[in-house]
Parts: sequence; structure tokens; C-alpha cells
Amino acid sequence: QVQLVESGGGLVQAGGSLTLSCAASERTFTMGWFRQAPGKEREFVASISRGGNTDYSNSVKGRFTISRDNAKNTLYLQMSSLKPEDTAVYYCAAKRNLGSPKFDYWGQGTQVTVSS
Repeated sequence: QVQLVESGGGLVQAGGSLTLSCAASERTFTMGWFRQAPGKEREFVASISRGGNTDYSNSVKGRFTISRDNAKNTLYLQMSSLKPEDTAVYYCAAKRNLGSPKFDYWGQGTQVTVSS
């Protein structure tokens, strides 16, 4: 069972920046970030394959950057030009295998609050 531990959340003013980290207990394949705002469903933010191929939701494209350090089993999300609507609990996720159709492992989440 892979353990995922997020860190880096906090309170930031609109227009500011924040970087999230996610430490995995062992090697994983595709990893991603999701978020859930109060009263809303969890939504996809970004993902990155082990080889570095990335995908972003339209709502964060151009503002967020996902990256990973395979040697450290760590995932990052650099967030800039933050908006109040980015406020949510951000979750790290990982796939067990290369061909996994879904994300198998999830972190406990880290709160990001953007004030206007």
C-alpha cells in the first residue's frame, strides 16, 4: 500500500503563489492532483506520467505547474496567480501500475485558501 503525504497548503492572498508537495512511500506511476471545494465534487487539476508527460484542467492551465522528482518519489504543484475560486482541499493521487485506469492511492489532503 503506497502512502501519500501532502504538505505546503495554507492561506494566501489572491494573485499570490503556493507550492504543494506530495511524498510517496514508494515508486509510483502516473501521479496527479485533485481538489474539492466546499459543496462541490472533487475535480481533476493536473497529472504527470513517470516520464514527465503532463495534463492540466482548463481552469488551471497556464497558472499551475505539475512536476515530479522520481528519485525522491515526490510530486509537486506550483500554483501562481491564485484566485479565490482555487480555494479547496488539494489531494495527491497515484496509480499503482502503468495501465491503471484510475488512481489507486490517495493522500489525506491539504487545505489551500485564497483570500480576495
